[in-house]
Amino acid sequence: MLTLQDLTHHYQSLTPQGNALTLSFSLSVEQGDIVALIGPSGAGKSTLLAMVAGFLAPDNGKLTINHQAIHQQSPAERPLSMLFQEHNLFPHLTVSENIGLGIHPGLTLSQSDKEAIVVAAARVGIQPYLDRLPEQLSGGQKQRVALARCLVRQRPLLLLDEPFSALDPALRKEMLELVRSLAQEQGTTVVMVTHSPDDVRKIANKCAFIAKGQVRVFGETAKVLDNPQDEALKHYLGL
Repeated sequence: MLTLQDLTHHYQSLTPQGNALTLSFSLSVEQGDIVALIGPSGAGKSTLLAMVAGFLAPDNGKLTINHQAIHQQSPAERPLSMLFQEHNLFPHLTVSENIGLGIHPGLTLSQSDKEAIVVAAARVGIQPYLDRLPEQLSGGQKQRVALARCLVRQRPLLLLDEPFSALDPALRKEMLELVRSLAQEQGTTVVMVTHSPDDVRKIANKCAFIAKGQVRVFGETAKVLDNPQDEALKHYLGL
């Protein structure tokens, strides 16, 4: 469903010595997979997501979704949605309007669009708050709004860049379970960045360990985390 073939980006002068850093990713994700990306800070996890989303242009390589090359498409043209750690809600718009931006950036909405907003809000548990402004919501409720905005876009791929890391453990667990159930319900493929192996076990059927700009280990979550062979992965997991 999603394939990265030597998708490469070069960073210049990132180290005190002024050395260049090259990140090159190869990964193949199947339809319906929930894939967690783990690894130390600065390993390249968010860079990988940014290239898939189109926010960062690769220097080399190929990126395909459903066998179609998309690495030259703009972010808006790509068949995906992305949920960030910052919910990116517009403070002057209601919950309903913030969700509606996922359908049309100018909020030109048909009756069926408005009905889709209500359905998405109900799925994530915020239907009673459709007329509220973001400042009237808790942190968890704001992330539910952002998730609902992704849902109404009806894209086959959902990217998560640590969207729940600022939430308390119980709420983070609840949101992860919500993402998993919604993904299974809609057949959505999910790629998520996280620093928590516990979160990986809760939601992901596959796991990729990234270090120094490369996918070093990739496979079923239990095999990757329970029986690591890679020395860098062992160090990362504290084994």
